[in-house]
Amino acid sequence: MANETKVTTAAAVEMEKTYQPAAIEAELYQRWEDEGKFKPSPDPSKKPFTIVMPPPNITGQLHCGHAMVTTYQDILTRFHRMLGEAALWLPGTDHASIATEVKILDAMREEGLSKESVGREAFLDRAWKWKEQYGGRIVQQLRRMGASCDWSRERFTMDAGCNDAVVEVFVRLHEKGLIYRANRIINWCPECKTALSDAEVEYEEQASHLWHIRYPGTNGGEGVVVATTRPETMLGDTGVAVNPDDERYAAIIGKTVMLPILNREIPVVADAYVDKEFGTGAVKMTPAHDPNDFEVAQRHNLRVLRVMNDDGTMNEHAGPYAGMPSMEARKQVVAELERLGLLVKVEPYTHNVGSCYRCAHTVEPLTSEQWFVRMKPLAEPAIDAVREGKTQFVPERFTRTYYNWMENIRDWCVSRQLWWGHRIPAYYCGECGEITVARAKPAACPKCAGAHLRQDEDVLDTWFSSALWPFSTLGWPKDTEDLRRFYPTDVLVTGYDIIFFWVARMIFSGIENMGGTPFHTVLMHGLVRDAQGRKMSKSAGNGIDPLDVIDKYGADALRFSLTMGVAPGNDTRLSYEKAEAARNFANKLWNAARFVSMNLGGGAPALDVSSLELHDKWILTLYQDAVRSATEHLSGCDLGLAAQELYDFTWNVFCDWTIELSKSALFGGDAAAKDKARAVLAYVLEGILKMLHPFMPFITEQLYGLLPFLGKQGMLIEADWPIINPALDFPEEARRMDGVIEIVRRARAMRLERGVPAGKRARLLLRPQPGWADHLRAASGVFERLASAQEVVIIASLDDAPP
Repeated sequence: MANETKVTTAAAVEMEKTYQPAAIEAELYQRWEDEGKFKPSPDPSKKPFTIVMPPPNITGQLHCGHAMVTTYQDILTRFHRMLGEAALWLPGTDHASIATEVKILDAMREEGLSKESVGREAFLDRAWKWKEQYGGRIVQQLRRMGASCDWSRERFTMDAGCNDAVVEVFVRLHEKGLIYRANRIINWCPECKTALSDAEVEYEEQASHLWHIRYPGTNGGEGVVVATTRPETMLGDTGVAVNPDDERYAAIIGKTVMLPILNREIPVVADAYVDKEFGTGAVKMTPAHDPNDFEVAQRHNLRVLRVMNDDGTMNEHAGPYAGMPSMEARKQVVAELERLGLLVKVEPYTHNVGSCYRCAHTVEPLTSEQWFVRMKPLAEPAIDAVREGKTQFVPERFTRTYYNWMENIRDWCVSRQLWWGHRIPAYYCGECGEITVARAKPAACPKCAGAHLRQDEDVLDTWFSSALWPFSTLGWPKDTEDLRRFYPTDVLVTGYDIIFFWVARMIFSGIENMGGTPFHTVLMHGLVRDAQGRKMSKSAGNGIDPLDVIDKYGADALRFSLTMGVAPGNDTRLSYEKAEAARNFANKLWNAARFVSMNLGGGAPALDVSSLELHDKWILTLYQDAVRSATEHLSGCDLGLAAQELYDFTWNVFCDWTIELSKSALFGGDAAAKDKARAVLAYVLEGILKMLHPFMPFITEQLYGLLPFLGKQGMLIEADWPIINPALDFPEEARRMDGVIEIVRRARAMRLERGVPAGKRARLLLRPQPGWADHLRAASGVFERLASAQEVVIIASLDDAPP
């Protein structure tokens, strides 16, 4: 029949009284994986949907941030898979140069070994063994979350294919003049002993001092007073700068002053960079140890003099302070200035201090010979792509963060003084010193034909390879079937804290190498905080291990607690209480499904639209609204709102009202009424399981397989997303039923207010609005069952009310 919805039947099964996630999660996941359910459909006619996983570090342990980003990606992947698309969620891990090398070096120190003592080849052998032993740990933990990745396509940033992509991009950028080697100021970590990019330096406010130091005039004049937060770097001063509009210093511009302690003559230059209001309005120029000073030095041809070693100690140019740690040198310099009478004053001062994002050691700006990517030509088309809507941020406010960084971007230092990573494909001639960048080691120097070539010792910044992730994982630079089918990808899910590190770099890399943006949507998620809104940390002792939550409440509870009600880009609070509430929701769903199963017998009859009760039309209409809403919110990446509305519909509408409303028919003697109730319950429950599946995959899959009317339809993971059936929309009937339910609520409230015992039935008097009398009479059974009405009396006015 055209107005029937077919529901298959199967033998009833016995369900456990309570949901036990630990008993089913591992088995279900293994079945999904063994049966290839995570692989995209091979049907070329199906629309592709692609997500590439932000590759977690191989040093990583699953934390709440991983849990959140994994949940969001899995929700979108499962949703689009159910829409009938060829959904590919491509997983992988990152080699994490600095973090991994630190781990390996720590292990080697326990054996009394160092990198230098074992050599590069033996060190890398250890690194690969470490990766094999520990690198897959987080992958197994992601499986516990229910991540439906296509693990057969799993990639690693240092596998052969990704390495080919890195080398190809480096060579191409060098050929275009966008990669160069130069002695420029960079961020240096004295602890890790490597360069860092600007994005790898974390800044925090620290209380310090502002030292005011007099630099005497060359001919014994008064000279000038400068203010600095780092007096030890004055040993590398090669000038003093003032603002050209500052009348206080007009007379000394172009003249020289004496550098205290080292008694070196240095020039006074005028530059608009200087803020007249900061300190004294005169700034010491230390070009080798300050990026702004370096730029001023380039404009005024000042000497660049580095006074610090790679380990943070002072070098030979620091005079009597050579060999001292920088902070000890600071104390000695200040003491000497005070002895010479050149320390004018010291003020308390709070300023931002940069630290290494890996080891938290204070970063030193200093000059070093490094490889750089010229960023302006790459950033401009990436900015245009977002402005033109080719890539959109959700929520949109993060575009401002993106523009701010991209429009003020500096050249990217990509070389790292490490051994674990992609080695720079540059070769140095031992005879003539020529540097050759090539895809493979040349047989001879192209300039002098010399045969003594050595490869650059440095490796590339980890983020260089990660920037290529959307296309390197699909086989580029080879022309693969996966690349043709699944690139560009669709949605990138990531935290707002790595817009600089990763998102921006992927966008300009995709445009440069693939001719277009690598994804059309960037869904930003926030941080996971504790119940009080504080950032989780080991030092605060407020961290929550997501694996503990899974052990206690199940993966579905963790996933739902990280999603429900969370707006895109907003931080969320996670607590064991919140996870317990999500587990309670899972139990509510389980109990509702168990009730339906127990009352279906051998199965559910077909849904006959022509003979439905008022409350049946109400629930079917609200169900259709839920399908529309969930589809719209998931399509727009508003996962939190979709979860909230599904929660409300499942708990409040289906469990609390629909099941109760169905009991009269189910427990009555009218076989036809019983079949109608069964058909409606079966139809709506099936849709609920489908809509909740992306959020709570384990319990929904288990119920889908257990319930007798669904057992023969295969697995839920491959089922179709619910569709809208116009024949099931009854807006007028739904409005009337809403009125009936409101009366039930008010009657229940009045019973509580007046202290009517729960078991006592009472007469219910109703004075209807015009046109409602017949509707309320027809609903008398509802009032008797759900409002404990002894009888329902319809009155025209209060005067008609019986005593």
